[in-house]
Amino acid sequence: MKRRTLLASALGLAGAGVGAAWVAKHRRLVNSPWLAPPGVPGQMVLRDFGRTGLKVSEVGFGSWGIGGQAYGAVEKQQSLNALARAQELGCNFVDTALVYGDSELVLGEFLQGRRSHWIVATKFSRQDAGLTATIERQLQRLQTDFIDYYQLHWVPRGREESVYEELAKVKQSGKARFIGVSLYTAEDIDFILGKPEIDGIQLGFNLLEPDPFLARADAMRDSGKAVIVRSALREGFLTGKYKRDATFPDPNDQRHEWSAAKIAETVDEVERFRFLEAETGSMVVAAARYPLSFLPVSTVIMGTKSVSQADSNFGQVPGGRLAPQSLQRIADTQLELGLGSRSQRMFRRLGISR
Repeated sequence: MKRRTLLASALGLAGAGVGAAWVAKHRRLVNSPWLAPPGVPGQMVLRDFGRTGLKVSEVGFGSWGIGGQAYGAVEKQQSLNALARAQELGCNFVDTALVYGDSELVLGEFLQGRRSHWIVATKFSRQDAGLTATIERQLQRLQTDFIDYYQLHWVPRGREESVYEELAKVKQSGKARFIGVSLYTAEDIDFILGKPEIDGIQLGFNLLEPDPFLARADAMRDSGKAVIVRSALREGFLTGKYKRDATFPDPNDQRHEWSAAKIAETVDEVERFRFLEAETGSMVVAAARYPLSFLPVSTVIMGTKSVSQADSNFGQVPGGRLAPQSLQRIADTQLELGLGSRSQRMFRRLGISR
């Protein structure tokens, strides 16, 4: 479909109530000045981590899964092998948290003799012990003297805002080299971009959840802060492997609580993006290359639990970008599904850390 046709379709949808501003944002962001330059498909690319001076692999290792409390149980040796394979393929960024089960402990074991290669990110998730005591515990679990990038797992406001001062002191002490915030909404982004002491932000961005990234892409780029993208595969659904009747019986799997209706709806939406397989060869590669196609993104963290997943995430995804015409068709499909406006409403309702 030609660009003109796509834009006309998008404008028609705007008139139906999706919102002209959202349409205009999509039209502009798929223009070449906004697109990340391609590398060699299958070869890891290093990107600037904001203005920190760090160079990070554009695909990072998401370690929630190896903690055994998010997507089912996992053998420790399998996790160690996955990490080792990721390193072989050029990954140098790993994201974890104390609340991710045994993830920090597994990572701490893996880092022995490898620490200098890795940029390690973890989070303070509002533990009762407080930030200063919690980071000391995490340093022990990770078996390291410092954390490269230490994040708040939510956006403190009001009476909680003193935690930003405590976070800055951790950076001044050298126990964290850089600091950031994991957030959810466009309003969260506005709030954090106004804090010069914060070095970066983390947020969800995928084919099914284009906002709040697209809603604040200009501001994030201009801020010079690092931008970490999570949930590129939408809890695994954008792998394209699930059917409408999928179930998740393991109580340790976060999708265990999903309703049958939510699962079916999500699968139906994924099917609308199957056209991307002709360009990339798989839904996994297509879904991950979507956020990688935009300049403000520093790294996309992908949950990895096995060597085979590492081969895909770090050996197939990097380097490639989606073609501009594919991005136009994605925007058109998102508009047809009403994903932008629905995403914003959903994020406003979120009240738990991720």
